[in-house]
Amino acid sequence: MIPFHELVFFILAALILVISPGPNMIYLISKSITQGKKSGFISLAGVVCGFLFHIIMVSFGLTAVLLAVPLAYTVLKALGTIYLLYLAYQAVKPKSRNIFDVDKNVAHDSPKKLFTIGFLTNVLNPKVAVFYLSFFPQFIKPEYGSVFTQSLELGVIQVLISFSINFIIVLTAARVALFFSNNPVWIKVQKWFMASVLTYLAIKMAFSKAK
Repeated sequence: MIPFHELVFFILAALILVISPGPNMIYLISKSITQGKKSGFISLAGVVCGFLFHIIMVSFGLTAVLLAVPLAYTVLKALGTIYLLYLAYQAVKPKSRNIFDVDKNVAHDSPKKLFTIGFLTNVLNPKVAVFYLSFFPQFIKPEYGSVFTQSLELGVIQVLISFSINFIIVLTAARVALFFSNNPVWIKVQKWFMASVLTYLAIKMAFSKAK
């Protein structure tokens, strides 16, 4: 089992990553606003199943890679650092998209299509794959037990956090969209706060020690 004090940082990282705008968030907000909360929840079910797919694949992959190629840790750490800095830039770059601006004149999708697109949106989301591959190795150590078990432990925590935040997003999408449209200054505050936290996480990851 991974010590609690190390899990705290992982929880913070998982929280920041899930509230940073990306394909999953944009899809859930769009469907929740245009087709209602029921469609949002069906889409969320697909997204969660996509997370489970990533967890299984990464858990088996990390078990093999980290035990066979120690240098992989350094490579993954570098990729993770670069990606976090990229996300920070995306948050504050000029003319970045307001995720609450959606086209309400779109056709309603069937539950099957909502679930499938939610699943594929997550499975094909590089942000999720990079998060798993770059962050998991920072917390997994052989002395804590099975690498595979530790990967599953981190995966379950990440899914619970993502599900909770996305559940709230589906429930409040319309109200939050109205708030931001009436208070545009808060969009800028949210973007710069997000960028600052992502940059901090990138720096912390860059200077973390190899195992």
